[in-house]
Amino acid sequence: MSRAVTASASAPSVVRRLSSSRARNALRSSSSSSSASASSRSAGRRRARGRTSTLRVEALRNFDYPEAILFDCDGVLCETERDGHRVTFNMTFEEEGLPHEWSVEKYHELLQIGGGKERMTHYFEQEKDNAEPFKTKYPFHDDARKEYIKSLHARKTELFLEIVTAGKLPLRPGVKRLIQEAFDNGAKVAVCSTSNEKAVQGIVDTMLPEFADRIPVFAGDVVKNKKPWPDIYIHAAETMRLNPTRCVVIEDTHIGSRAGKAAGMRVCVTKSIYTENEDFSTADAVFDCIGDAGDERFSFQDLTTPGAFWQGTNSSFIAPGATGRVVAVEPHD
Repeated sequence: MSRAVTASASAPSVVRRLSSSRARNALRSSSSSSSASASSRSAGRRRARGRTSTLRVEALRNFDYPEAILFDCDGVLCETERDGHRVTFNMTFEEEGLPHEWSVEKYHELLQIGGGKERMTHYFEQEKDNAEPFKTKYPFHDDARKEYIKSLHARKTELFLEIVTAGKLPLRPGVKRLIQEAFDNGAKVAVCSTSNEKAVQGIVDTMLPEFADRIPVFAGDVVKNKKPWPDIYIHAAETMRLNPTRCVVIEDTHIGSRAGKAAGMRVCVTKSIYTENEDFSTADAVFDCIGDAGDERFSFQDLTTPGAFWQGTNSSFIAPGATGRVVAVEPHD
């Protein structure tokens, strides 16, 4: 007896999977037994007359696609650190009459501290014996100092948003392409950053307006511990009801990479201006950028498991014409 196999494209995911053993058993049970009598075979044929039996298969998509891509913001969506955040920190210091100016090299050093308020506090602590505001104005670790730092950071954010809305910080190559591919394949997208939420939302709204209403932002003080702690990624996964093992994080720093891995996620690094020489041995994949169409370093399809990125320790994958390496720390199921 012949069996028709049909597929449905109406549902977004696998509805029912019939294993090969069950399929064989189903076919065997509907076939005539070799030891059955001739009359039984005849009766079976009569019952089958006029009836069509269909094996319905509704496996519609690769179950191994990522559920979500979680982007860092600064250095990943845009090269914001050197020509955005650093510049507006210095503008804020000047407005406030503070004798500080962060050079490109100094800001690179300070990027080891996650979060703008934390970064300023760390720096002013180092300078407290020589300069304000911690020398005499705010010498104690109290609420007054915290409120002052918050006010500085709020003004810095306003200045930063002016730069963003002026279009002075373009998207990095391939960001928009990868987001579109993710949505086209039914995956979710979010941005997870230690930066001020208003600043991150401004980048998403200004640089990705066609996707902004579908990209939640998790940033700023939404969690207590900032990167390299995994809190921001865990919070995003819980809020979006995601399985961390099926999330791919796009980061540009080693502290961000550590945060993503500590959250149980796979991490793909796209190096930025400030992170060229950082140690990314904990990451799963490392590239110079995502890459626009025609110059791709990787695509959404490359992020499936199993896939070229994630197959075993010391595996490597370099896209044609790309500069990249993969460091698969351990196989992923």
